[in-house]
Amino acid sequence: MKLVFMGAPAFAVPTLRAVSRTGAEIVAVYTRAPRPAGRRGLEVSKTPVHSAADALGLHVETPKTLRDPNALRALGDWRADLAIVAAYGLLLPVEALAAPRLGCFNLHASLLPRWRGAAPVQRAIMAGDEETGVSIMKREVALDTGPIAGEMRTRIDPAETAEELTARLGELAAQTISANWDALAHGELAFRPQSSSGVEYARKIDKAEAPIDWTATAVRVRGHIHGLSPFPGAITEFHAGGGRERLKILRAEVVDRRGRPGEVLDEQMTIACGKGAVRALSVQRAGRNVISGADFMRSGALKVGYAFGAASY
Repeated sequence: MKLVFMGAPAFAVPTLRAVSRTGAEIVAVYTRAPRPAGRRGLEVSKTPVHSAADALGLHVETPKTLRDPNALRALGDWRADLAIVAAYGLLLPVEALAAPRLGCFNLHASLLPRWRGAAPVQRAIMAGDEETGVSIMKREVALDTGPIAGEMRTRIDPAETAEELTARLGELAAQTISANWDALAHGELAFRPQSSSGVEYARKIDKAEAPIDWTATAVRVRGHIHGLSPFPGAITEFHAGGGRERLKILRAEVVDRRGRPGEVLDEQMTIACGKGAVRALSVQRAGRNVISGADFMRSGALKVGYAFGAASY
């Protein structure tokens, strides 16, 4: 069994390691090209998948696009039996999908057809979903519409950030591929079409979504904060030194308090919402380290009774 693996972020690393233990021959790992890093851009940063592939002694390919005829020819030359895809980030044209003998199979981090698209984990948290999961999907040209199999479900902890849930789903994806590997490799895994109802599109997160709406319910505000944590981070503004400064809130909990939306209610940095309140557990000023909300209050930057207003950027 020859296979190609395609992925980029940390989410995909557990699946790559799981596939490497199946006994199949991973003929190539496809990932995003290294990017400049460091303050001066003089260092080179590889994707987590690239680094993991290096550690496993695997051959790595980093094409900028798979629409290029040369890249497609090179993909076909591997004569792979199948391709495993996990958050690769590049479009797979029909020629790429047809290159492996058995097809391309994607590990997708949602309960399809809910949250097709680029940001399924963030959107699930922001929407207040109580459950999510991972499934194996046979790739089609249309975005995340292919038949699915091997679905595994998990509850979303209200305290989880997008970063934490993504890491947990990465491990669940590895479990999913391991549990279904023999059937998949022999072409015997039973796929079913996705439902035509309940379709939601998880569009890419835009920085314009970062400002917190304090008139929303506390549960909604917490979901907004955790869904955008750590990047780009949910943002509110406060007055500092005669000007306005942005503050990221990276973790929060819902508490039973009342006040004017946006009002700071106590020294623990409890902030009133449209209904209920949230306590800011982790915050970050621009250019500063992440600290607790209570430490931020002790810094003197805010006083009890201050009200965060509607941000306009």
